[in-house]
Amino acid sequence: MQLQLSPRDLARHIDHTLLKPDATAEQIRQLCAEARENSFWSVCVNGSHVALAASLLEDTDIKVAAVVGFPLGACGADVKRFETETVIDFGAQEIDVVLAVGALKEGNHKLVLRELRDVVEAADGVPVKVILETCLLTREEKLAACSLVVESGAQFVKTSTGFSSGGATLDDVRLMRETVGPRFGVKASGGIRDTATALAMIEAGATRLGTSAGVAIVRGHSASPGSY
Repeated sequence: MQLQLSPRDLARHIDHTLLKPDATAEQIRQLCAEARENSFWSVCVNGSHVALAASLLEDTDIKVAAVVGFPLGACGADVKRFETETVIDFGAQEIDVVLAVGALKEGNHKLVLRELRDVVEAADGVPVKVILETCLLTREEKLAACSLVVESGAQFVKTSTGFSSGGATLDDVRLMRETVGPRFGVKASGGIRDTATALAMIEAGATRLGTSAGVAIVRGHSASPGSY
């Protein structure tokens, strides 16, 4: 029997997301209006839209999450640190940072850990979710990445950007949950477009969902395919 949640309880698992490069201010206003109407946990936006989203949601308990090093994770550690500080100054209350995927695949765990610790330090208490981009990793690399994220002081491991070759899978969510333990945050993102998939991800161990289809999900309908 599938997990059952009320629409409001399901909504409180959702980071309502708009990360397309052509997103406009008007679309961000619509995103925030939908977040208000449905009581989503947060909106997740690019850094250039953080100030607007923060101003639109300042009288609510809805968080503003900002992506850092997005979507490749291939910029330098100093860039990620500066970007983290900047979006927090703009009003970000959560950070979704892309791990240095190439360094992880090279086995350069020292660099990965140092970079993540820099971001956590720059966040200064603001929750940090680390995007692993699981579709590019082997099982062993996923395990290593999860361990590094926990060691870094971040609060979440996250599956995907939604901009690579694949999104969240139930197997990856289960593996991440098993690796980080019962109390650590696990965010599933990328390709979650209907209620059944959202509930299955939560049942597999996700505590947060990143999706642009939040409205359709809480209303029990499927959304048309689209990035993130």
